[in-house]
Amino acid sequence: MSDITQLLQAANGGDRAASDALLAALYADLRRLARSHMRRSGDHTLLNTTALVHEAWIRVSGAEGKVFPDRGRFFAYAASAMRAVVIDLVRARQAERRGGGQDVLTLNTNIAESIPGQDDDILHVHEALDELAQLEPRLAQVVEMRYFAGLAEPEIAAALGVTERTVQRDWQKARIFLAGALKR
Repeated sequence: MSDITQLLQAANGGDRAASDALLAALYADLRRLARSHMRRSGDHTLLNTTALVHEAWIRVSGAEGKVFPDRGRFFAYAASAMRAVVIDLVRARQAERRGGGQDVLTLNTNIAESIPGQDDDILHVHEALDELAQLEPRLAQVVEMRYFAGLAEPEIAAALGVTERTVQRDWQKARIFLAGALKR
């Protein structure tokens, strides 16, 4: 049995020193693997080789229940972890380009119990809800039932004759629409 296999087994057993020794022994190979991933991904990431190795190592070492009986399976999982790091970074950048940095506006269903702040705010909500009712009447009904009546999703679904998942989608669409309408 090779030294790497012994270190893998000890690290799988929870030995922190073996885990550190494993990283030291495989670091050069992990960097080569990372360099290969970086070449294939082009300039889609802002990571350098070292950062990719470290991010992947965090994922590999934190993998609960993963057992690596040999070097090949370890590197297969490490390659998968590196790919996931690159994909996650690209998705995060795309989300930022599509408004990921915008302030989140959450409609609170408990607002009906609170005292209204200003008359103008109430009028804006009313106008936005009327506009929504003209475009999508069922979405407006979902908002009214949930926001003003305080009904739960199963109750709304039964009342409208749709599934709970449909109510959830309608609520999400209505929140997006109203958030945009209230910002105008």
